Amino acid sequence: MRYAMAIDTKKCVGCSDCVVACQLENNVPIGYCRDWVVESTSGTYPNLETEYRSERCHHCSNAPCVRCCPTGASHIAEGGVVLVTQDKCIGCGACIASCPYDARYPHPDGYVDKCTFCIHKVRKGEQPACVQVCPTNCLYFGDLDDPNSEVSKKIKERKYKRLKTEAGTDPQLYFLI
Repeated sequence: MRYAMAIDTKKCVGCSDCVVACQLENNVPIGYCRDWVVESTSGTYPNLETEYRSERCHHCSNAPCVRCCPTGASHIAEGGVVLVTQDKCIGCGACIASCPYDARYPHPDGYVDKCTFCIHKVRKGEQPACVQVCPTNCLYFGDLDDPNSEVSKKIKERKYKRLKTEAGTDPQLYFLI
């Protein structure tokens, strides 16, 4: 089992409903976020294209945040989900510095926090909160090892990109283009 998420950049409108759903579901403190929306414009005027990307932890198979954690608080759990055990985390920030995706933040309670793919919901057979609320249905989540999962099908049928693959992290966040 290998969980992954795909974001259809042709369908995302940058509404940030995913961000709000995550904040509410995971009790994220005001002023912080586990996911965010990036707006990227390319081309030369007047031929410009705007892309919206819902971003979060990339749940890397070769996660530098896990390798550098001095306490083992950052770890890879079942399904390849990168998690932080709050009571083991000393808040040193090594994982924040090592993440090429800027996907972690220092929680005011003294530990580092990040996206968990809402693993508490996934274990109950539900989708992550961001996927459940997306009004354009541009977020796909599931098991990449299951060829019948929606995320596997989308990645097979569409072109995609993964960010900063040169870092050797093997990210499990796919942007459909």
